[in-house]
Amino acid sequence: MQQLSFFPSRTMALYVGRLFLIRSFSILFALVLVLQTLDLLGESGKILAVAGNGDSDVWRYVGMRIPQIIETFLPFSVLLGTILTLITLNQNSEVIAMKASGMSAHQVLAPLFLASFLVAGISFAFNERIVTRSTAALSAWQKVEYAKVPADSGVRANIWVRAGDDLINAGTVETHGPAIVLRDITVYERTQGVLSSMLKADSAKQVAGGWELTNAKRFIRRSGTLEPLGTVTALRGVRADQFTLAQVDGDELPFPQLSAAISDLEAAGRPVDALKGVLWHKISGPLSAILMPLLGAVAAFGLARSGKLFVRAILGMALGFAYFVADNFALAMGDLGAYTPFLAAWGPFILFALIGEMILIRTEE
Repeated sequence: MQQLSFFPSRTMALYVGRLFLIRSFSILFALVLVLQTLDLLGESGKILAVAGNGDSDVWRYVGMRIPQIIETFLPFSVLLGTILTLITLNQNSEVIAMKASGMSAHQVLAPLFLASFLVAGISFAFNERIVTRSTAALSAWQKVEYAKVPADSGVRANIWVRAGDDLINAGTVETHGPAIVLRDITVYERTQGVLSSMLKADSAKQVAGGWELTNAKRFIRRSGTLEPLGTVTALRGVRADQFTLAQVDGDELPFPQLSAAISDLEAAGRPVDALKGVLWHKISGPLSAILMPLLGAVAAFGLARSGKLFVRAILGMALGFAYFVADNFALAMGDLGAYTPFLAAWGPFILFALIGEMILIRTEE
């Protein structure tokens, strides 16, 4: 019956899980302390160089930066916490005792899986509630080089919108008045994907049935002629909100808001594959904590006195770090459009889950 129970011993599960959590969060605390100190050495000079900034602004930066460091290095901490926990259990012959009692390798690791699932849940909630807000605030502050962040002027520059086969470019979009005004408009009119003409206008405002273009003229590609049109109504079916959608940064929005923004951008004809990859990674990223016990399990099994415990620990760290490299590479390929959003977010997770399970089965089961 013990072989059929995922947690054969409640006492053992609590002991191993507590050991794992204490080590993981202790390592995280040490990493955050060291990395924040190093980061502050480079940024504090820039912050204090701005007139009016003082010690309070330095501490404000620390408050914004620490959540980002925690988000980035929590999986590393779980990996190192896993390996340290399993090395300790192995050196004290506790793994041998568990195996001698009839427990399988998966049952030995079960408390770590449960604890890492808890860490993944905490990580997801922390990212959604705190990291996104601090990232947005810090990004806005850094864009003005740590000076006072100005109020939104209501002007957007170089906005692209797709309407059917046509592409629309607005040099500026003014949203601070009672009505949206587009300036320096260029409409690339295409037929079956081939450019047929270009419609240019100085300004445009929304009217019933479309947009009223001022001082419009059309260049016809085939004949090479320029046709003055004056004031005309065009862009039928194009909504105003398609021009007011700002540039979306997936790291600055929580999951529900990013999902809604992606839907709006899709309706506006904007490319969204990279954002979809970021959206899926908001789930697969925290869940990577569950992989760490599987990848670090190589440090748990085998005799400590064989002299290869250190080598197995290095192998476990190598597998974990290889996962993080593959994860970042897949996200980069997703940004370039080489990978689909699902593959960019979930491909490394599934691949290393299979690798870890294969190593565990071949070496122990």
